[in-house]
Amino acid sequence: MTGTRSTVTLTAAPWDDPDVRRLTAAQQAELRARYDGAGEPGTPPTADDVSVVLLARDADGEAVACGALRALRDGVAEVKRMYVVPPARGRGLSRLVLAGLEAAARARGWWTLRLETGPQQPEAIALYEGAGYRPIPAFGAYAGSLDAADSLFYERVLGAG
Repeated sequence: MTGTRSTVTLTAAPWDDPDVRRLTAAQQAELRARYDGAGEPGTPPTADDVSVVLLARDADGEAVACGALRALRDGVAEVKRMYVVPPARGRGLSRLVLAGLEAAARARGWWTLRLETGPQQPEAIALYEGAGYRPIPAFGAYAGSLDAADSLFYERVLGAG
């Protein structure tokens, strides 16, 4: 899958790609700093359960953003590991990655996307709400989890295009 925003290219990558690992580690470090060291709620994604990983690369080929999808059940997937490196923020890369993930979901017959985020991530909340995601109760492994008690959950039913 390829798309562009200015001089940025969006491509598929494996979960264990070194750039994916670097970006997802940075994302987790930033979240731990925002949440006083707390780890993420739910089940962390793995190469065995992540079906789609997208990387955004700048004109120099540097990986500057990522996002992933994990299948939950028939027709439903979870958005995971959305991240844009700080120097590349404010250029629309998160919207580009999210749109790419939504296109990949449609191509796989996943018409509902869900996600978990937190109250100390106003940028993420604005992104998802602006893209049409609506608040929902906790789902899947998050439901009833004390680790997810302060989490926010969203869902979007995708249209045909």
